[in-house]
Amino acid sequence: MPDTALRLRFDELLSRLIDDLPQPLRERLEEVPVIVEDEPPAELMRHLGLDRRRVELCGLHSGIPLTRRSVEHSGQLPDRINLFRGPIMRMVHRRAGGRATIDDLEQQIRITLLHEIGHHFGLDEDDLRRLGYG
Repeated sequence: MPDTALRLRFDELLSRLIDDLPQPLRERLEEVPVIVEDEPPAELMRHLGLDRRRVELCGLHSGIPLTRRSVEHSGQLPDRINLFRGPIMRMVHRRAGGRATIDDLEQQIRITLLHEIGHHFGLDEDDLRRLGYG
């Protein structure tokens, strides 16, 4: 688990990245909470069929992408985006060979956030890879 100062820095970077999104995009996301947790819950990893020893789950969009919604979905729970600090920070640390900077962390938070926003708007993994958010 990241220490308190690093957790706060992570949250500050994320908040700034959300504030820096273009206004029309922010407006479309007003009803989509971004929830930050230190680690993905074990139950979630099991549900997704992921082994945390092999896979770092950095983020997750839960809900129905806008491109697949219809009036039949009116009773569904609202979408949400989860970001997981620990996996994001470990990924940054590994990629930087143990010499990660705050800029490296900010870049990975941005990639993860935009990746999950992309899922909210109906993009699949191939689309996100082509855009550089895969």
